[in-house]
Amino acid sequence: MKKKALFIGGTGTISTAIVKRLVNELDWEVWVLNRGNRSCVLPEGTRQIIADIDDEKAVQEKLDGMTFDCVCEFIGFRAEQVKRDVKYFAEKTKQYIYISSASAYHKPAAGYIISEGTALANPYWQYSRDKIECEEYLMKQYRENGFPVTIVRPSHTYDERNIPLGVHGKNGFWQVIKRMQEGKPVIIQGDGSSLWTLTWNGDFAIGFTGLMGNRHAIGEAFQITSDETLTWDQIYETIADALNVELNAYHVSTDFLRAVGDKYGYDFTGSLLGDKSVSVVFDNSKLKRVVPDMRTNVRFDMGVRYALDYVLSHPDECQKEDPEFDAWCDRVIDAVEKAKNMI
Repeated sequence: MKKKALFIGGTGTISTAIVKRLVNELDWEVWVLNRGNRSCVLPEGTRQIIADIDDEKAVQEKLDGMTFDCVCEFIGFRAEQVKRDVKYFAEKTKQYIYISSASAYHKPAAGYIISEGTALANPYWQYSRDKIECEEYLMKQYRENGFPVTIVRPSHTYDERNIPLGVHGKNGFWQVIKRMQEGKPVIIQGDGSSLWTLTWNGDFAIGFTGLMGNRHAIGEAFQITSDETLTWDQIYETIADALNVELNAYHVSTDFLRAVGDKYGYDFTGSLLGDKSVSVVFDNSKLKRVVPDMRTNVRFDMGVRYALDYVLSHPDECQKEDPEFDAWCDRVIDAVEKAKNMI
């Protein structure tokens, strides 16, 4: 008999790869519960429950009589949402996997090597603090009531529709790629030497599916990342190499980016100081003990070429220009250059 999983969400960067692996390679019966807006990305054979997860009456009706081996929550960002899930699924699943975030780890951490034992605390990003609150509630439910939770902490995970960057505007990565193509200077936070980890979503799916239905995962937290670590300069240089252009890197301090970004609605306090400007190297030994098959198949130099091939061949979907951010970059660079010449 097939194992049965329910994904809340199921069509995002991470969850799509997991659903595809379960359906196409591991022969699970997979259900997704969402509003049905991106059903086109789901593999044939996926079963769908179209509902708003916050509509308690409708969800309860559609889940009536259903049970699952595993329920996976991808769109739970606040404590009230996971409290709702416990109410929904306490009697309906053998395992509940909650997607948290590696940004929840202490900023700054006492050391750059991060494991599941690293303290959780992020004074710079409300998103991360909300994830911590969700984790704490769920683990309390496990300890006191036996709720079968597993916590998963992804870091920077990408797919063929996304180019990972440190600094970009509200429309995403494309304007930075366009600046690279045009030979314009591209802003990189700090001096470009801090360490970062990027994970291809298909590799993430190997670790995640290995935790599903795994008794050793209940009541535990796991980070799932690649073992490849790059500096931010190396990340941008790899993107430029894939584009066959020369990188014109322009380094700007995180503090300056925070100060000049706030007035334009760019949250660099959270996304940089609370995440990407801090060096991290992940120790994934706990995951590999529980999921021996976990491995990284796609290095960043490979993954970014897959992504650029897709992005460049799907202009309407992926190439969202951002003239406001483009002009902002020019003003920031001009301001830094003027400051250099003042003394």
